[in-house]
Amino acid sequence: MKYINILLVTLVACATAFSTQAQRAGEFMTVAAPEIPESINFCGDRVSFDRIDMAERLDREMTAVIYGQTMTSLIIKRANRYFPRLIEILKENNMPEDLIYLAVAESSLDINALSPAKAAGIWQFMAATGKQYGLEVNDDVDERYDPEKETVAACRYLRDAYSRYHNWATVCASYNAGTGRITNELSSQQVSNSFDLRLVSETSRYVFRIIAYKLFLENPKKFGYRIYSSQLYQPVDCEVIEVSQPVSNWVTWAKEHGITYMQLRDANPWIRSTKLPNASGKVYKVKVPKQDSLYRSKAGSTVYNRNWVVD
Repeated sequence: MKYINILLVTLVACATAFSTQAQRAGEFMTVAAPEIPESINFCGDRVSFDRIDMAERLDREMTAVIYGQTMTSLIIKRANRYFPRLIEILKENNMPEDLIYLAVAESSLDINALSPAKAAGIWQFMAATGKQYGLEVNDDVDERYDPEKETVAACRYLRDAYSRYHNWATVCASYNAGTGRITNELSSQQVSNSFDLRLVSETSRYVFRIIAYKLFLENPKKFGYRIYSSQLYQPVDCEVIEVSQPVSNWVTWAKEHGITYMQLRDANPWIRSTKLPNASGKVYKVKVPKQDSLYRSKAGSTVYNRNWVVD
């Protein structure tokens, strides 16, 4: 403990000395405030930021996104892996592409995300909601962790909400707070969309956070981010094997298919245990990563959005 205290004192002294020296030399990092647009197109709807409260609410979320460098850098890298297929699913379901930013706000594109409330996956479905929209959720299989299947379920949920509100920003607010609460608040506060609602802080900020991610991810270079194409996470090229029988041990199954159990679980996070009972004979599509896609020297490099990289 004595040596730890000495080390801490030394580190503090060095940091203080460096800070003092930097201040004397005028060596401060340049910090720029984000410019707030007059309006944007979000899901095909024009959203104006002429109103002062609208501009300031977006400014708060833009500042948080831009200067939260640790997570936003990871989001850019993950987006290169997941955006191509997930946006394709949105298009296949006639949904606005901008809804992908809702998934970003929900999970930071972490396919293994699990909230304190037990919402899971990229779209953060609760178990009951997942089952309601066709996902299998149990101790052995949890399709909330399947990015593609959960995206299809999210499309169904969002389409149902849009049929109620006919406004995508309000749909997004209801994704956070629930359709029951948003419907009640619209009625009691006598307004027609979520931007005019007085809500708890989390929901009030939520849609602006989604818009902030849209503006940021459309061109991170504009905000000083320098990421090279070699640093982006690549989509994993997989062979898809249909499994309609029980699997007594996924570890053995993985080894038989030339991969480790860890690699199997990484490619198929919906697998939640070492077995698959499958008494019903359901067909599961299991991804087996191709060997070349597992190595940086062989996987190649693709860039989904050239605005994400500087090379």
